[in-house]
Amino acid sequence: MPPFESWSLRAKPPEMSAHYRAEGWWTDESLGALLCGRLADNANLEFVVHSQFRPARVTFGELLALARRVATGLTKRGIGAGDVVAFQLPNWIEAAATYYGAAMVGAVVAPIVHFYGSHEVRHILHESGARLFVVAESFGKLRPLDALESIRDDLPGLEDVVTVGRGAPAWATSWRDFVAGEEYAEPVRVAPDWPALVAYTSGTTATPKGVVHTHHTIGAEIRQLAATQSPDHRATLVGAPVGHGIGMLAALLIPLWRGIPVHLTDVWESGDVLTTIVRDNLTAGSGATYFLTSLLDAPQLTSEHLEHMKYVGLGGAAVPRAVADRATRLGISIARLYGSTEHPSITGCVHGDPIEKRLGTDGKPLPGVEIRLADDGEIWSRGPDCFVGYVNPSSTADVFDADGWYCTEDVGVLDEDGYLTITDRKKDIVIRGGENISAAEVEELVSQLPGVAEVAVVAAPDERLGEHACAFVRAVSGQSAPDLDAVRRHLADSGLARQKWPEDLRVVNDFPRTASGKIRKTDLRTQLRESG
Repeated sequence: MPPFESWSLRAKPPEMSAHYRAEGWWTDESLGALLCGRLADNANLEFVVHSQFRPARVTFGELLALARRVATGLTKRGIGAGDVVAFQLPNWIEAAATYYGAAMVGAVVAPIVHFYGSHEVRHILHESGARLFVVAESFGKLRPLDALESIRDDLPGLEDVVTVGRGAPAWATSWRDFVAGEEYAEPVRVAPDWPALVAYTSGTTATPKGVVHTHHTIGAEIRQLAATQSPDHRATLVGAPVGHGIGMLAALLIPLWRGIPVHLTDVWESGDVLTTIVRDNLTAGSGATYFLTSLLDAPQLTSEHLEHMKYVGLGGAAVPRAVADRATRLGISIARLYGSTEHPSITGCVHGDPIEKRLGTDGKPLPGVEIRLADDGEIWSRGPDCFVGYVNPSSTADVFDADGWYCTEDVGVLDEDGYLTITDRKKDIVIRGGENISAAEVEELVSQLPGVAEVAVVAAPDERLGEHACAFVRAVSGQSAPDLDAVRRHLADSGLARQKWPEDLRVVNDFPRTASGKIRKTDLRTQLRESG
């Protein structure tokens, strides 16, 4: 049976489903049919990968042909509708072809961020039930294939591995051989309420959570988010990883729906980005705050570059008001959006909104989305693009009520015009450059170090990244706490992705606590904000 039959996913209430269909937010078109149709309709548009490792420049038509050969490679290995296909690749053409080819055969796509280590990859492949995995042999100093080999014995359900690189070990198939077959004919028909995507995100648990989207919900997200895009119809140079929700939407999905070219880079180096956007007449800077601030801080920035950055949408991480004001002074129109992997587009501004709303709020509910605030300001949402549950059924039960409302664990306020502003979060995460870091995941590993009695990981303000992780450590009585270097060495040995490592460590004699003894992380975050 397909693995998702054990996931206990939540069906939308019948009246809600009927409403989404009546309004056109839900259709019976599968993700594979949507993507292949758009590639075929715009066959002459370019799909470009700017890379020193695996550069590529193809047309949508050529990419569609490659995706069809991926689909054939999958079916030859018995992969079909409902099976899970995972990939861990940088922003390369093979990532797009895998995504589109898997969608074509009705498989559930499970992208994995390319810099994740064996700690995360083992969990994702095991929990999702992935039958086939496409993985990069190497990328710079990263060796994803070596990491996979070290955990293969823990993954009895993983039947096939396809490697992208110079070759393949005896237990795997090379990409060249995998796509050597004929082109697959047409996307298979699947039930639109079947899962189409499992996107893993770090949350409040010690391991990443698999967020499940159906053909209905991801299709609605594509249509909904595309409608908020800037009036600039130039292609955006995307640096966010396609293994993450932001990069996946910005590079692999939204441009196809809008009918504009795709430009990706696998390394975000600000000087190279600025050169590229002028040379290829692109725009850049949208996404997490880091992508904009890195360009504004670049010594190469000139007025010519700013002409290519007239409209920037920011979301996925904290947007400091100072950054928004600075961009505005430089002639950049900023529009903020709010969402999550679970509910990707909850609220947002458009560039025609009043400037104070665009800079100071996270926007109004997007079409089809409803929000309500609990007595303590916690935000609950529902909409046609909201997910249907987690791979782990127990996690699903914790976040939905009987009427289909999703508990975001974020706290906000609504102004008199209906614009939402996020003021705090209850979920125990750090959002670094748009990437979620589970505090519990890091704490569990740090607590294993000698001398650590207690540890609390919280978000510290960061001018470039929005936030970074700070670890507060209380030492065992009579022992010394480890320093930051020792903590980072231990996390490296544990296989945790480098981006999740704390960038600050503070040793404390004790923690601020609630009456029940729980650490008051709100006080720790306040302390970091006030200390600068």
